[in-house]
Amino acid sequence: MLRSMDYRGLLISTASALALCIAAPAALAQAGPTAETGRDVVTITGQTIEETLPQELQKYGSDLEVVDSTEIRNQLFVDAQQALQMKVPGLFVASRGGPFSYMDISLQGSRNSDMLLLVDGVRINNRLYSGTMSDTLPASMIERIEVLKGGQGLFYGTQAAAGVINFVTRGYTDDFNGMVTVGGDTNDSIGVDGYVRGKAGPGNYVLYASQNKTDGYDLYDARQPSSTDLDRSSDIWSAGGKYRIELTENLAIDARYQHTDARLDNTNPTLVAYSKNERDEDIASLGVDFRANDWAQFLVKGYWHDWDSTYTTIRNTVTPGTGVITGQTFSDLNTYWGFEDKGINALAKLTPGGPFEYVVGYDFQQYSGKDDVLLIAEQEEEVNAFFGQVRSDELIQNASFAIGVRHNEASSSSKTIWNASARYDFMPGLYAQTNFGTSFLLPTAEQLYAIDPFSTLGNPNLEAEEADNFNIGFGGEFNAGPSFGWQATYFSRDIDNRIQFADCDDSDPSTDCAILYPDLDPSYYNEGFYVNLPGTVEVRGFELSGTADFGNGFTAIASYTDSTSEDAAGVQLARVPRTYGKVGASYEADQWGVDGNLLWVGEVNSTNLPGGFGVQNYGDYMVVDIAAHMFLDADHKHKITARVENLFDEEYRTALGVGTVDGTAAPTLQRFLVGTLGVPQTLHVSYSYGF
Repeated sequence: MLRSMDYRGLLISTASALALCIAAPAALAQAGPTAETGRDVVTITGQTIEETLPQELQKYGSDLEVVDSTEIRNQLFVDAQQALQMKVPGLFVASRGGPFSYMDISLQGSRNSDMLLLVDGVRINNRLYSGTMSDTLPASMIERIEVLKGGQGLFYGTQAAAGVINFVTRGYTDDFNGMVTVGGDTNDSIGVDGYVRGKAGPGNYVLYASQNKTDGYDLYDARQPSSTDLDRSSDIWSAGGKYRIELTENLAIDARYQHTDARLDNTNPTLVAYSKNERDEDIASLGVDFRANDWAQFLVKGYWHDWDSTYTTIRNTVTPGTGVITGQTFSDLNTYWGFEDKGINALAKLTPGGPFEYVVGYDFQQYSGKDDVLLIAEQEEEVNAFFGQVRSDELIQNASFAIGVRHNEASSSSKTIWNASARYDFMPGLYAQTNFGTSFLLPTAEQLYAIDPFSTLGNPNLEAEEADNFNIGFGGEFNAGPSFGWQATYFSRDIDNRIQFADCDDSDPSTDCAILYPDLDPSYYNEGFYVNLPGTVEVRGFELSGTADFGNGFTAIASYTDSTSEDAAGVQLARVPRTYGKVGASYEADQWGVDGNLLWVGEVNSTNLPGGFGVQNYGDYMVVDIAAHMFLDADHKHKITARVENLFDEEYRTALGVGTVDGTAAPTLQRFLVGTLGVPQTLHVSYSYGF
């Protein structure tokens, strides 16, 4: 097990060896790495307008960060969230239960709901369920992660108020290649993954699959004896494939499919004896890419995202007053919640000559969902959106700019937004860029329709949230032997019509639940209901980042983010960090390499916790990872990789709440403070064979 003496000794030995390795770049700086012979260097083929869109938005003033598959594999990240947590400047991620779990995410002071997540351009935090649902994405399937910062609602629609994260799966190549990896860690985990790609018949294909199983670790820093399911285990199987065929020089069809089966624990610090969430998820798309002539390119893409999940929970029953376990009961038995998201995206890029080019598009989205946990009956919604952008990099010397507008028409509300961005190069190595405009967030199914006696009631009369966003940055690069880059960014975001819950209050007809829900059992008026709050949420802050490449295999990156995200009363939003920073360093020789990452998080506040605990700070922690890899042969086919996650075994909280003391109830109810813990010191080891 995790805390056994054998594993503890192995961790200490490995950490010592890796610490020696991290100092090696200084000693070997004069030699540098040898040539890249045998590396997995391929030419990616068949990129569409949609796939190149993030890079084009960067060209016209948006801030783009990219994490590639080499970084992910060399640092042995198990899931997508670990890569985001340690590698992306300006992005805060806190996993709620180790690998493959829900996460809190904040980009430049944002809330979870302000971020849109995609897989190959298909949204995965669905319109009806907006939580960040990247919890079953294995890192092994990822070619790169693209993070666009600032408001991106023009092209991506609702939830892109603070930015967009796109997980791009393995890319096409004409060269046949692939890799198989097997690994494990000291949390009794094992993982196997592989991919293969190349040409087949008239087209290109990619196939990938992975299996990840773990016994997990104890998530809580406090619990009651009635909680007998201690470690959060998981079992995730994913497989996918895609095929692109070029029918002519100007016409191509691209088909993609990915399936995930998952079984995830839902542990709790009180009462739970057994709790499982079983997941079945499918993501599919079919796109037609057509280049009519030299100045007109079109993409039409249909997509389908289906998510089915069932909960089963067995709770221990306890004797009032003593807390002694007397039996067990089902609180959920294959209780269902899920959704289907399907639609059509159409994009056209027009470059008819002259200083301007144009991008126009249409989105049709149809959502349906049901939730037997929150008692949301089957709901369906259709959304139609039209958008367009005019841009130029020729009208003004050394400058590029773009401006666009989008109209979104949904059954619950309609919204028109706009966006403008620009970049100006003062000289080689010195630039300024800006991105500003408006965004929107449509209410979720829970906010509209939930009927939950233990939570809040939905409100079908909610309006969409509205956001005004502004980013401006200055940066540069200079070469003095080594190459150094830097960027300083100021960001602001104002959010109106913020959706939040309010208590039922029979003194005001607008908040009297008996009037709002006349057919509902009054016992359901427990916590309140969702409303559009008056006032404005104000986000203000800055981000600093720097990079260094010493030209000898040694590179480094550092970033620092400082933001205030305050509601109308001037209170910092819960679960949004005030400050955080990251430092990463890598050395890559011909046969081996080392990587180190440091994450520091300042103050993070909880919600106003019941039981007299109030608002609590659960931040103020630092986590260090260190990794090393070595090729066992001259052709770089056989590779061993190791990582020590949380090198110094920092005990830190990723969430904070309260629990009820066993056997107590009103009017003498007693509560206790409980934190969800980050991953403890863990050794990961893997072997890969590339071909």
